[in-house]
Amino acid sequence: MAENAGVIERIWRYPIKSTGGERLRGVRVDERGLAGDRLYAVRDAEGKFGSGKNTRRFRRMDGLLHLSSRYAPGDQEPGLPELVDPHGCVVADPTAYLRTYLGRDDIEPAREGAVSHFDQLPLSVLTTATLDWIRAEVPGVPVDERRFRPNLVLRTPPGTPPFVEDEWIGRKARVGDALHIEFLRSSERCVMTNQAQQDLPHSSLILKTIARAHDNRLDVLARVITPGTVRIGESVVLV
Repeated sequence: MAENAGVIERIWRYPIKSTGGERLRGVRVDERGLAGDRLYAVRDAEGKFGSGKNTRRFRRMDGLLHLSSRYAPGDQEPGLPELVDPHGCVVADPTAYLRTYLGRDDIEPAREGAVSHFDQLPLSVLTTATLDWIRAEVPGVPVDERRFRPNLVLRTPPGTPPFVEDEWIGRKARVGDALHIEFLRSSERCVMTNQAQQDLPHSSLILKTIARAHDNRLDVLARVITPGTVRIGESVVLV
């Protein structure tokens, strides 16, 4: 039986991985995810990508979250995205700016090749029910979805419990008319959740709260079954 999970309230795309993203009203979605999402990353001489953590593929580069990236209006997946500095100005030369800003001469924005820029799956969905719960748990700390870097923020019906995303794992959903996705698992959160970005201050309480209440997991990750377009205001229906 079909079940209404909620309505798309916000759409986020992150053209350059680990920088602040751009809000959209609609975007094409294919098997890789939102068109142009994390298509570029800041890559160093060892081939590692700038991130908020150190892993086999990623290198921690503090400061990226104070920058943002976007595509020129009307472009879905063009060449190099625009890089925006902490004051909201587009930089003329992203490579030169990043090398000065991060104090490294071996980095550059690089388009995705054989190695994926995604941590796990290409589509992250987070509900307002879960966001509201976190806000209530850490009063006085600004809690914004930007800390969790979802692609889709879903407005859930009144009375929806927090972490309802867990109930969707293993299920498929229709978004709008054509897009079909399958929810597979949730994200394990790291220190990036706590880090300051733009107008959000650093706070260790965010990650501690998620760890205590929900084993460090937050959101639900999905793969794309049938490509389509997602738009603000469209319903997400579990099927």
